[in-house]
Amino acid sequence: MQNKSIVDYIPFIGIIIFVALYIYTSTLYPGGSQADLQSVGYDWIHNYWCNLMNDQAMNGQSNPAKPFAVDAMVILCLSLLVFFMQFALVFEGGKTWGQIIKWNAILSMSFAMLMFTAYHDVMTMLSSIFGLFVVIGIIRAVYKSNLTIYKIGGFLCLVLLGINNYIYYSLDGIGVLPLVQKITFVVVLIWILGLNFEMVEMKRNKNIG
Repeated sequence: MQNKSIVDYIPFIGIIIFVALYIYTSTLYPGGSQADLQSVGYDWIHNYWCNLMNDQAMNGQSNPAKPFAVDAMVILCLSLLVFFMQFALVFEGGKTWGQIIKWNAILSMSFAMLMFTAYHDVMTMLSSIFGLFVVIGIIRAVYKSNLTIYKIGGFLCLVLLGINNYIYYSLDGIGVLPLVQKITFVVVLIWILGLNFEMVEMKRNKNIG
């Protein structure tokens, strides 16, 4: 039972570690943003999360934040993968949508962990494509449940993810994308944390291992 409890709370622990590392790595970033290449330090309004994973900061200096940011990304992706796998088991079992969520989650998180490479744009696109099926599967399962607040939260997450992708690919409003990205991070991660705790209770009630 103790091992099961640890698995249940891996998403929570992983997200907390990610947030802590995000804050820490932001203090190491030398400077430069899309708004001002000569700015000093990490700008929470104008810098992207991915800036922390680059070899060089946007001001041209070597970026000491990279190894910690990459570690943070790997921890987040693995934690979310555990959540997606558990979600598929609890909400869908061995059904078709359960398999869709699991396999697309594996692919999406695998590509997401490679966003720090020179193939950032390709990895982002592939992660988003497979991640879309994961999100659709989760939203579908939530809307079949009685978790009303998470239905509203799921709709909000979809809207924010849609706005992110629209700005990213159209470049329309690109100046506000770093801020929109962070708002989306916060909303999606809170939604996932809430769902994870609901899922833990469901597993206990259904006696799922």
